[in-house]
Formats: sequence, C-alpha cells, structure tokens
Amino acid sequence: MVRIHRVGKRIVLELDGDLFLVIHLMVAGRLKWLDRGAKVPGKVGLAAIDFPYGTLILTEAATKKRASLHFVRGMDAVRAMDRGGIEVLDAPLAAFRQALLRENHTLKRSLTDPRLFSGVGNAYSDEILHAPACPGADHAQAFRGGDRAAPPRDAGGAPGVDRAPARRDRRGFPEKVTAFREGMAVHGRYRKPCPVCGTAVQRIAYADNETNYCPRCQTEGRILSDRSLSRLLKSDWPGTSTSWRRSSQPGAETRR
Repeated sequence: MVRIHRVGKRIVLELDGDLFLVIHLMVAGRLKWLDRGAKVPGKVGLAAIDFPYGTLILTEAATKKRASLHFVRGMDAVRAMDRGGIEVLDAPLAAFRQALLRENHTLKRSLTDPRLFSGVGNAYSDEILHAPACPGADHAQAFRGGDRAAPPRDAGGAPGVDRAPARRDRRGFPEKVTAFREGMAVHGRYRKPCPVCGTAVQRIAYADNETNYCPRCQTEGRILSDRSLSRLLKSDWPGTSTSWRRSSQPGAETRR
C-alpha cells in the first residue's frame, strides 16, 4: 500500500506498480479489517483483499447490491471516475456560488449532484442546509439575484455536525461508519427535537433515501409534502409544525 486518498465518494487504495483499488461503498457498503486470511462473510460479503498484515473485507447488507470495487492501472483510469464536482472545503466562495447556480435544481439536488459538488452526499446536504435555515426544496436560482445568501460551503459549520467521530476513528479501523450518527442536527433525526429550536425534525421520504429538515428553522413552520404519506392522509395532511404536534399527541383523532 502506497497511500489512500479519495475521488468524490470513492476510496482509492494506491498500490505498488501504478495499480489502484477504487471502492464505492454507496449506502450499505462497509469495510472491515480482519486477520490475514479471514473468510468472506456468507450473505453480505462481496470481496476480501489480502495484505501481508491483514485482510480488508468489503460487505454490503442490502437486497440491491450497489457497492463497487474496481482494479485499475494508472492514475488516468482513476481520474476518469471523477464526476467533476468541486471540492467543497477547498473551493473559494465564488466557485461554490457558480457551481450552485449552474443548474436549475433544488438546493438539495444541487448539493448532492457529483457533477457540481464532490462527495457531499445526502446526509451532509441536510446538515449544510440546516445551518443557514435554507429549505432544500428551494431552487438554487432563487439565489441568483444576490438578495439571499448562499448556504455555507463547510458542512462543519452546521451546529449539529461533530467531526470528533472521524478524529476518534483514526485511533483504529473505523468499524461503524454510517450517515446516521450522534451529533447530526437533522439528518437521521426524524421526530427528534431540532438542536436550535426544539421543533420535531421532519422528513421527505423517497424510494432510496430521505431528506430531513426542521420546519421552524427552514420552512417557516410548513410541513413539506411527502408524496406517499400525503396521498394517504389527503385532507388530513398537517400543513404546519403546530398541526403536526397536535395530530401526534396521544388521543388525537383523525378527521374523516
């Protein structure tokens, strides 16, 4: 092993002989470091890579397998996997703003588009949007006129984001890597209190992931429509966080 680095969300293991292992964990992929010669787990194991000092196991506990492992030669082959997004923590503010306004997407979609921003992902886009109280459903073009401030480009600036887990993981191999972690402000905290105002965090559920947000901090108290749940509830859909609190109380009746 020569070094380890990153291309977007892909982990790059650089080996001798200009060879590279490029790993994309997707949502459910995990890496485990075990004693050399360890067997690949039956149902969730995808691959085992033996090193002189141990074995790296790639697993994915999901019905639909999406994690990937590429073995390539030459840095050009690695660069070809780069989707082209800017590195958020390194980019100047002007470059961040230019990338944000490049497409007519919602803020959430723009921040998670690897062609615009490298490696942000679903979890940290929720945290980035919570810090300046921006609704993820707003379109990026709303910031073009200059009347509204763009979201901060540093996910670490969000009040609930704790970088300590990453620092602690450096003491040993990080076994429990997940987007749902203690210290997040809104992501993975559905119905839990917002650390800023105490309002219950809400979500919009999609087929493969979800968006989490604070209605009081980010949407002026509005509960954004969740397609599946709002279709089920129809006229009973709570339009505001106040209505949600009343409908969630024990003994609350549902209108028919």
